[in-house]
Parts: sequence; structure tokens; C-alpha cells
Amino acid sequence: MSTPNTHFGPKRIKDFLNGGRGVYFIGIGGVMMSSLALLTHRMGFEVRGSDRTRTSVTEELEREGISVSYGHNESNIDSFDGCSTVIYTVAISADNPEYKRAGELGIPCVSRADYLGYIMTFYQNRVGIAGMHGKSTVTSMCAEIFMTADTDPTVMSGAEYAPMGGAYRLGKRDKKHFIFEACEYMDSFLDFFPTVAILLNAEMEHVDYFKSMVQIQSSFEKFAAITGEDGCVIANADDEYTLAAAKEAVASGKCGRLIRFSTLDRSAELYADEISVSPCGFPEFTLTAYGKELGRVHLPVTGKHQIYNALASASAALNAGLEPAKIIEGLEKFQGAARRMDYIGKCNGADVYDDYGHHPTEIYSTLEGASHLPKSTDGQRGRLICAFQPHTYSRTAQLFDKFKTAFEPADLIILLDIYSAREVNTYGVSSQKLAKAISESGKSAYYAPSQEDAVKFLKDTLREGDVAVIMGAGDIFHVSRAVTDK
Repeated sequence: MSTPNTHFGPKRIKDFLNGGRGVYFIGIGGVMMSSLALLTHRMGFEVRGSDRTRTSVTEELEREGISVSYGHNESNIDSFDGCSTVIYTVAISADNPEYKRAGELGIPCVSRADYLGYIMTFYQNRVGIAGMHGKSTVTSMCAEIFMTADTDPTVMSGAEYAPMGGAYRLGKRDKKHFIFEACEYMDSFLDFFPTVAILLNAEMEHVDYFKSMVQIQSSFEKFAAITGEDGCVIANADDEYTLAAAKEAVASGKCGRLIRFSTLDRSAELYADEISVSPCGFPEFTLTAYGKELGRVHLPVTGKHQIYNALASASAALNAGLEPAKIIEGLEKFQGAARRMDYIGKCNGADVYDDYGHHPTEIYSTLEGASHLPKSTDGQRGRLICAFQPHTYSRTAQLFDKFKTAFEPADLIILLDIYSAREVNTYGVSSQKLAKAISESGKSAYYAPSQEDAVKFLKDTLREGDVAVIMGAGDIFHVSRAVTDK
């Protein structure tokens, strides 16, 4: 069972930190936690933390002078003299020994979201990216644009981005631009303090927490309202729920103004016109802002959904006063966030990609984009093959019918066992059942009992000209590496 978010707010967290010079991070190896730990370290605090296993991320923290313990043990808290605050992720359970020990000693425990909200208050222009899909990509896109414009932003993302050297970037010159991924799970983003709220899209997701679209729309409206009377909400005008949430926030007077982006509504403040797909399989469009054509954009990433990501990023950049030429340059330099159609290598002449997609909408959009990749050398279209690891029993069960049709662009589907994450299977759902349901719809779908079986199947099946997308939010990335012998 997850541990709830705290809602202390910046003033109380500042008081906690003033109680000593030590901050402890439970789950310090996480993408966002590691960046917060490093930022806290550079603020002059002694930082320690723990995680289950050693990774390249924890090793980097150790090189920065941060002490990392492997395994969660109450002695890690007992031995940390001067520890004033413990930061944790909601993914830990309430019986985590370090979390429990901190409580016994009276050391305040602050959730990651609450702490991130405190950190960002030091910055002037705070851009929070929310939505069920595309948060990490838009965070990385914004980072690229703002870096291209030489604004020296601080960035906190949920995925690594190569030009930043990781999942975060710490600005050095000033504290003006803070760009961050705003996760909606358990309403974590309501502890943040954006001056600009980007609403990308909304549909049923995190079904272990959200029970209806009414609840989701309400949460997005509250997030937009945090921006305040001088703030701004940037909303996808082609998504009924995000647009409704944004309009309600502005109508209430809690948010200053609305910027809409669209590929369908020419009245939107930002609009993508003359959309096409290049011979390389990449989307192109003409960027129009406030009725004025700014230029042609050639995105270097697959999938028409990336146009929405580009429009959202351009909206935030224009709102910050960046030059249109720099915005287009940044979009065309964008390299893609980690595990978002990452090219891994070859297997039997087939191109192998790794992707984080785990929701039916993400799966379909990613595979539709991959279907436009170039043909094989003999001019014949190779097959599009997808190996997928479902993520959590609740999502797989609640969205089962959507999963059945999500793989439509693929020619062949391999399903691995469901990655349980924080759950137990009380739903009676399985990858075998999903494979059977997909097969009954006329697609070729197979069940792989293990990652080793999936690797063997792919190595035996892939051939010259094929495209393989290895997809999922769990540990399926090991398959893409094994298939390409990396």
C-alpha cells in the first residue's frame, strides 16, 4: 500500500530544514529523487539516502559526495546525526523501516511532491507539465528550447534527456526558469506551485486512485488554479477534459489567462497547419501563433502525437518571451527523452526500439508513428513487431478492452507477464488472457512466459526490414538490450 502525500507547504518545510543540516532521502535512486537530493546537496545540506540496489544513478550521487546505503534499515536513520528532515516517495509502504524510525524519533517526513513544491518557490517562471501522456517528452522539449535560447533553466523530469546528461538540469546563472514534470498520481501535483500549468491530455489512468473522469477533470482544474491571478494555463484545445478544466480555472478567477493549442481548431492561440509526415517517418507542420505564421517545423521524432507535444512546448516558450526562431531551432534539435522510441540497435537486420508506453493510448500512438518508419532496403515494408509488458493489474483489468485494440498498427504482438509494481493480482487478469483476446480480434498475439522466452522468440522471428518496439514501464528494457546483445 502506498504512503500518502504530505501537504505541509513551503513555510513548514523551511522550518523543518532549519532544524538541522541533514536531509535523508528514502528511494534516493529514483529519477526525481536523485535530482532533488543533488539539488539539496548543492544548497549546502548534508545529504544521505538509501535504495534497494546500486545503479548508475546512485553511483553518480556517491561521486558527488552523497552517502548512499543499499537496503532500507532503521540504523541508517539512527546513525545520521543532525538529520532534520526525511524525504520519501509515495511508492514506499508505511512499514518501511526508515520511514517508521524517523516517525519514532520525531523527524518530519515529507513526501517528494511536497518537497519539490518547496524547492520550486525559489524560481520566477515555474512551468509545470501535467497530463496522462507526454509529460516527460514535453519537459525535455521545453528544456531543449530554453537551453537553445540560452536561458539556463533548471529542469526536473521523469525521464533522462541526453543533452541534460540525465533527468535533471541545475541552472547556474540565476533562478528564473524552473521546468518540471507534474505527476497527477494521487494528486501529487497539487503540492506544486506553477506559474504556468500545461495540461496535455486527460483520460482514465491510475485507476487505483482515480475513479472517474469527473475526478480527473477536477484535479486538473485545481492544478491550473494554483497558478494564481497572474498565472497562465496552457491547454490542449482538442481534449475536452483538459480544455474544460482550464476554462473553469480561468472562469473562477483563480487563473489569469488561457493559451490553447490545437491541430483542429484554427482559432486556438497556437495551431499546427499543413501537417505531413516526411519520408523518414517524422511529422512536419507549420507553426502558427496568434494568427501569425512562425515557420515550418520538422520534428526529429516519430508519431503525430509529437505535434501536440511541440505545440505545448512552444506555447510555454512564447509565454516566456523566447524568440520564435529559437523555439523552432530547439524543436528541431530535440533528441527524444530516454525510453521514448529509443533506437537500441539491430537484430537480424531489424531495427529495435525501446519505449516506456504502458497505456493503450500511448501504445497506439507510438506504434502508429513507428509504422511510418522507412521501408526495408528491397523496397518492401517490413513487419512492425511489438513486445509488451503490461504495467499493474489494476490498469490492465480496468482498461482491458482498450488494450485489445491498442496494438492495431502492429503485425505481431508478444505479451510478457504483467509487471505488478505495487499491486497484487486481485483482478483475475493475465497476459495470457490479453493475448487470447487480441488473437480473437484477428491479430497475431503470443504469450511469452519469461523475458528469456521473449528474447528467443524475437531472435528467431525478426528479419531484415522489420521494426521491433519493446515496450512497457516495468523492467522489459532488459529484453531490448538482450535482443541486440547490448
